[in-house]
Amino acid sequence: MTPDPAQVAVSLRGINKRFGAVQANRAVDLTVPKGTIHGIVGENGAGKSTLMSILYGFYQADSGSISIDGHPVQIRGSHDAIACGVGMVHQHFMLVDNLSALDNVMLGAEPHWQLDTARRLVRRKLEPLMAESGLKVNLDARVDELPVGERQRLEILKTLYRGAHILILDEPTAVLTPAETEALFHTLRGLRARGTTVLLITHKLKEIMALCDHVTVMRGGAVVLDTPIADTSIDGLAEAMVGRHVNLGRRDAAARRPGPALLEAKGLSLRDELGVARLDGVSLRLNAGEIVGVAGVSGNGQSELLDLLSGLRAPDSGTLAIGTHTFDARHWLDPALARELRIAHVPEDRHQRGLVLPFAAWESAVLGYQQRPRYSHHGWMQQRTMRGDCSAMMERYDVRPRNPALRSSRFSGGNQQKLVLAREAMPEPRILLVGQPTRGVDIGAIEFIHGRLRALRDGGGAVLLVSSELDEILALSDRVIVMNAGRISGELPIEQCTETAVGRLMAGAAVH
Repeated sequence: MTPDPAQVAVSLRGINKRFGAVQANRAVDLTVPKGTIHGIVGENGAGKSTLMSILYGFYQADSGSISIDGHPVQIRGSHDAIACGVGMVHQHFMLVDNLSALDNVMLGAEPHWQLDTARRLVRRKLEPLMAESGLKVNLDARVDELPVGERQRLEILKTLYRGAHILILDEPTAVLTPAETEALFHTLRGLRARGTTVLLITHKLKEIMALCDHVTVMRGGAVVLDTPIADTSIDGLAEAMVGRHVNLGRRDAAARRPGPALLEAKGLSLRDELGVARLDGVSLRLNAGEIVGVAGVSGNGQSELLDLLSGLRAPDSGTLAIGTHTFDARHWLDPALARELRIAHVPEDRHQRGLVLPFAAWESAVLGYQQRPRYSHHGWMQQRTMRGDCSAMMERYDVRPRNPALRSSRFSGGNQQKLVLAREAMPEPRILLVGQPTRGVDIGAIEFIHGRLRALRDGGGAVLLVSSELDEILALSDRVIVMNAGRISGELPIEQCTETAVGRLMAGAAVH
């Protein structure tokens, strides 16, 4: 049944977009009714972000038409989109850290030339908007002082202040804790009830099923499925995205017997620059042939634990044993020695710590390993060898496009992650420390990354897995450690792990 144009917020017809040899969008049709939450999913490179960038004016379609609220429009830039009531919240926030939240909202949309007057007018408009929408933000705080969840509320508030009634969210939960995610969902449901239309780009199919009214699946630049949520399932969406059956989130049935201890840490404690305890007496053991998951709400010491075990930081107290090597707080492990001991580290933030984005892929593929004799001869880099090894990594880990000369920033998030994982796992380390391995990664890449982690374990290595995705922890781990407030609040064999049991430990409560 054709919807009434007056009830349609967004209508895209026959959208085509090409970048050189790549056809990013192929004759895409999309209809989004007013006052609904519409999910748009697909693998990295499927064309969903390009489509939304066309709607927001970052790109112009090669052909096709756009209608907003039943009226044909020409969107030549983001200023046209904003004038049509379209706002966009990006995965990486577009905020100025050293300005206040209030100043960020009015930046570029100041209602008065005199700054104090402008701030007063903006605050007068924002306070009822925050009360009505539930988007509570400390307007006087600097952005760099705000927690991540509040920064995202600020981004949404900024779009609403500019008059948006159509909101595009790109991977909005990629950096949120479970509690912040649920708070965001509560806000989005409230906005829907007020008549706001939400277009949600995400890789997390569980969130699509929980939040959306309708979902569009893209593959290869085209729409392959467009359906009400009630008529589909997670498995159905996954298969539509990838074009085949996807085995995701299912544990190995066989019980495992771990081998000898490869790493043992005792009494690790660490305080930050302000004297706040980040780790408090943490002890753990990693055995050969097992994946140990570290669960917990982000910010409870997991990041600091990875830093200590990889040699990036030294603790205030505690000891570490790796094979015949022992370390204490005065003489701690360093990253170069860690690599000699066959310890590899996939950092939580691939942009800040895993890659140098302006570097070519072949340069990022040897970061931290450039001093190996294979790559350095009397101080001269062996670029041909580096490029060849990068090509081999790309082939084995399915990094697309397979172009070692392409700048690291030009790869999608999932392919960036696979490149970092390839660099760290290809040398077959004895111990792999991995943080947030599938953050912002599409479902096909998730399946691949999980397979590589299991293969490393099955080859006799030990994997320490830090993830904010509880489903991922339960799917991969043989044993689960739960952290709360810098301490280990519990440790469970996987057979005893349920979402309820782990959730209680994450909150600092005892398991019944």
